[in-house]
Amino acid sequence: MTRPYLGNPKYTIEVLQKYNFAFQKRFGQNFLIDTHVLEKIIEASKITKDDFVLEIGPGIGTMTQYLAEVAREVVAVEIDKTLIPILENDTLKDWDNVTVINEDILKVDIAALAQEKNGGKPIKVVANLPYYITTPIIMGLFENHVPISSITIMVQKEVADRMQVGPGTKDYGALSLAVQYYARPQIIANVPPNCFMPRPKVGSAVIQLVRYEEPPVQVDNEKLMFRLIRASFNQRRKTLVNGLKNSQELDFSKEEIEKAMAETGIPVNVRGEALTLAEFADLANVFNKLR
Repeated sequence: MTRPYLGNPKYTIEVLQKYNFAFQKRFGQNFLIDTHVLEKIIEASKITKDDFVLEIGPGIGTMTQYLAEVAREVVAVEIDKTLIPILENDTLKDWDNVTVINEDILKVDIAALAQEKNGGKPIKVVANLPYYITTPIIMGLFENHVPISSITIMVQKEVADRMQVGPGTKDYGALSLAVQYYARPQIIANVPPNCFMPRPKVGSAVIQLVRYEEPPVQVDNEKLMFRLIRASFNQRRKTLVNGLKNSQELDFSKEEIEKAMAETGIPVNVRGEALTLAEFADLANVFNKLR
């Protein structure tokens, strides 16, 4: 087997020139050209020959080559059809354990894929995600209860920070709570713009989300809890009472909201950004009994 070679910018440039590849702004394409970062991602994801890996957005296959070396099987989902011939006929042709799918990841039935390729056992997900689609992809993986053991992803640094902060900070929000309900987040590496081609304007980070077997809080109605969370952060400057009362997704009266807050011991003038995940879970459980 050929060793992974695409981490070297010289080969990346050769491939791009050979195919006259034009970067698509709408797909947020920035290809990784740093072997140290690639090795860190592989090491952190602890992939073995027993593992089936789903890669989202392989680009020209830089990380895919590394994944194919360590995993049993890799399925790489790429939305840009101009990259498919590069992947299939060139950069990945020497690895027979890789399948490339030309599809929008948000339209792929990942649970069915995990069933077909891994007998429904938890899979590992690795991705270099463009900023605009990070949240929908991560939330889609978690909320659809896809069997996942870990997600190791490169995202904008600010988004990685947001995933792991706690209450009371400006970055704390619905994404922080959702990620921390499903998984334990840990930043593996900070990645400066010069590790990519073309260079993004902002720094990135590799963050790993290790899926909990059981969420850290008990909640009777998960969907209701996330509706409460979204409502609290949609209008950050408002008090929690007003945020919940004004939400299109909820239909509780002001009296019901105040009663639920009193029952959980949450002060009536508090803002949503001050609540912990456990407090949102308690609140959701009280509201759930009201209906």
